[in-house]
Amino acid sequence: MIKITKEAALEYHETGRAGKIEVKPTKPYHTQTDLSLAYSPGVAFPCTEIQNNADDAYRYTDKGNLVAVISNGTAVLGLGDIGALSGKPVMEGKGLLFKIYGGIDVFDIEVDEKDPEKFCEAVERIAPTFGGINLEDIKAPECFYIEERLKRTLNIPVMHDDQHGTAIISAAGLKNALEVVGKDISRVRLVVNGAGAAAISCTRLYMALGVRRENILMLDSRGVITTEREGLNPQKQMFATERTDVHTLAEAVNGADVFVGLSKGNVLTQAMVKTMAKDPIIFALANPTPEITYEDAMAARPDVLMSTGRTDYPNQINNVIGFPYIFRGALDVNATAINEEMKMAAVHAIADLAKQPVPDVVNDVYKVNNLSFGRNYFIPKPVDPRLITEVSSAVALAAMKSGVARKQITDWDAYKNHLRQLLGQETKMTQKLYDTARQHPQRVVFAEGIHPTMMKAAVQARAEGICQPILLGNDERIYRLAKELELSLDGIEVINLRHDNEAERRERYAQILTQKRQREGYTLEEANDKMFDRNYFGMMMVETGEADAFITGLYTTSSSTIKVAKEVIGIRQGNNTFGTMHIINSPKGQLYIADTLVNRDPTTPQLIDIARLSAHTVGFFNDTPHIAMISYSNFGSDSEPGATKVRDAVRQLHDYYPEINVDGEMQIGVALNHEQRDQKYPFNELRGKDANTLIFPNLTSARSAFRMLQCLDPDVEIIGPIQMGLNKPIHFTDFESSVRDVVNITAVAVIDAYVEKIKREIHG
Repeated sequence: MIKITKEAALEYHETGRAGKIEVKPTKPYHTQTDLSLAYSPGVAFPCTEIQNNADDAYRYTDKGNLVAVISNGTAVLGLGDIGALSGKPVMEGKGLLFKIYGGIDVFDIEVDEKDPEKFCEAVERIAPTFGGINLEDIKAPECFYIEERLKRTLNIPVMHDDQHGTAIISAAGLKNALEVVGKDISRVRLVVNGAGAAAISCTRLYMALGVRRENILMLDSRGVITTEREGLNPQKQMFATERTDVHTLAEAVNGADVFVGLSKGNVLTQAMVKTMAKDPIIFALANPTPEITYEDAMAARPDVLMSTGRTDYPNQINNVIGFPYIFRGALDVNATAINEEMKMAAVHAIADLAKQPVPDVVNDVYKVNNLSFGRNYFIPKPVDPRLITEVSSAVALAAMKSGVARKQITDWDAYKNHLRQLLGQETKMTQKLYDTARQHPQRVVFAEGIHPTMMKAAVQARAEGICQPILLGNDERIYRLAKELELSLDGIEVINLRHDNEAERRERYAQILTQKRQREGYTLEEANDKMFDRNYFGMMMVETGEADAFITGLYTTSSSTIKVAKEVIGIRQGNNTFGTMHIINSPKGQLYIADTLVNRDPTTPQLIDIARLSAHTVGFFNDTPHIAMISYSNFGSDSEPGATKVRDAVRQLHDYYPEINVDGEMQIGVALNHEQRDQKYPFNELRGKDANTLIFPNLTSARSAFRMLQCLDPDVEIIGPIQMGLNKPIHFTDFESSVRDVVNITAVAVIDAYVEKIKREIHG
């Protein structure tokens, strides 16, 4: 872990725009018409609709996606009562987490009021603005009264996350930890050190899961809470024990199965841990210093199952696993409350998720290959992208079943797709690609079978049902790597092309390639040597129809694979070159960028081919191409060769391919702003349209363009490179490609192969 210093934290909050959040418009606002619709006079119409039907606020405003994070600053993190304004950075931080994990908008509201009655009155008066209220950092016991009253007086979800967030996550962890060690929850002895809001809520939820009241000991700063004590508040009275033989923490944990710490650091000693029952479960949740360190607990009892609130140890109990998704599910059904059924649904969804295979993105973040359910992994990681679909869906369904939902969800697959798209995990386009590929799975050869990314992609593609994978490479190394990565290769063919049993196929492929290229200097001996190369062998599998598509590029350079593709597969008839395209799902919509891999400095004829291939490829994705030929000049403003070759290509496209909507040469800003372009160059062929297909004059500019977009916005989705113009479905990756990138290309390759099959059937 990087040590967080005061200087670094202050610089983070101050640098650039102060704070961590901002408000952005979601509708067009550039024209007078836009502004008239946004404000006067257009805004009057949704106002009157809401006046007639209050629920229409969810249709015409952001109410259904807007949560208030409200605090009076009386119990801020470990800082205590520091005041409402001083707590604002924390509330902004909570807003940031809501947005990045749940796609939920937040206004943070700091109320300078400690009186519970007046605080509640303030919240009740502003509640119509919001679809939900997250109470934050309010001290006990006032927080209990405040939450109960607001839940009673408001008809929107209200949750004090300090209480229920920790309770939900730790309850899921407790459920799974007990399953790992095989203990019955109704028989375990539980010690809770701490008696504040979080401790009370956690213990209540543990009881709802099955922990028996008589098996619980709770401690506050004075020791074990017993019925002999006077002046207990109602919450502590609920957990006061009648036992008179235990008073200290050391006495309480002796023989206990579970310790949950919600108190302060370093209060649980190694000596105490040694007295606990077999396979003790310790949740040391004080932050930043837990009740006992992970190292001390493991040293005292190697059989311990340990959780903390820290990111640098296994099984982190982090509220971000819960609150964004609980509110997400509640908002999506316009719930009137977050009730016990919804909280318990979240517990089970989180617990169940930890038992499922861990996605590659999670392993990559934590620099591991084999996270799997057990002692060191019984709570999902906060970065798990499936949390939004699994937890939100479970919460929404529980709201509907318990009668607090004002809106019904009927298509749960569509809802989960929407959630993935909301956070950029998946777009409508990739969902459509996957759905189409699943309907027509093809045999796809993965060249670098020994590469972890390629292997993981093949396994995921098979699990998605989009292809029948074939891995090329040393079979012993492939199976050894699969075992290390804990990947199942069931149903995946592995071919070691260097084995003697592949000699006949190598010879046959060499003869076919020699016959095809014999007038280009090929000899049979040379072709035989080439068949020991994965790219030659794999592409020949596709050329002969023994496979349908081929993926390569993680190890080999693009120039070498391009050369092999030209030799083995060949360029489609009617073209002089082939190229590649990247698709970028940008805020302006989908952009198609070419050529991003093949042609370093294309000539005018090659630019014409790239434009024609791009028009065909954009149509392949059911989009209408509006092509801008990009340059540093606009419509003849420069006479240097770099501009004239683009201008000549446009002229010939207009003359010989008038069906293609294309124009240029033009600068990138002119291409993407049709209002500016149409005003200054009214003669252009793209009138009224922002270009969606950009043809760059050379490889440097094309690759720089899409890489820059990727770096400026790491969340932007990029699909590619997509091959255009080869005779068979041969597709390329590069060393920067992630597992998701390779699976996306695989889906494209499958569809490409299927379309080629249909064409061959039609044309005999």
